[in-house]
Amino acid sequence: MPDLAKDGVTQQTFDELYRDGAAAWEIGRPQPEVIRLADAGFFAGRILDIGCGTGENALMLTSRGLDVLGIDQIEPVVQCARAKAGDRGLAATFKVHDALMLQDLGLTFDTVLDSAVFHGFSDEQRPVYAASIAAVLRPGGRMAMICFSEAETRDGGPRRVSQQEIRDTFKGGWAIDEIRPIRYEAKLYGDGARCWLTLMRRTGSADLGAA
Repeated sequence: MPDLAKDGVTQQTFDELYRDGAAAWEIGRPQPEVIRLADAGFFAGRILDIGCGTGENALMLTSRGLDVLGIDQIEPVVQCARAKAGDRGLAATFKVHDALMLQDLGLTFDTVLDSAVFHGFSDEQRPVYAASIAAVLRPGGRMAMICFSEAETRDGGPRRVSQQEIRDTFKGGWAIDEIRPIRYEAKLYGDGARCWLTLMRRTGSADLGAA
């Protein structure tokens, strides 16, 4: 799971943000950039939504006829996503699971979505995360990743990430097709947080925990 304490956020306060409805990344609708990717046909086959939160991105993709599994580390949040799926009559599946141990799912995927998860990991966890994804994403499968950019200099929010840090993490076994600046909707930033959108493909194998 992300190294929350590294940025002054404990697991308890992380849980409280959800319980109190103050989680800045929960906006009650899918992220616009994820919708744009869906409109462009980026998502295909079996999809894994890592850090799905209360499920808005996963549910949007499911509503388009896609096969989606959403995972998150907080059980009440996953329960909320399941309730939304039931209320909307959608077949999305949601599980409580550790993003650093994806191989334990016993599944493979064609597309992976990380909407604001990567920037929560420590330097030591980043290569483990990349290898964890590689263990479940088929060769040739694609990943879209949104993370906070160092261009976002306003107070609050998670750790910032540079393009070079992304490239250093996703190197062996990955091909980065594009890294571009986008705006990510969040309650802390009225005009959207400055983020990177990275589009990449799995090209080979990676060992879990490899540096």
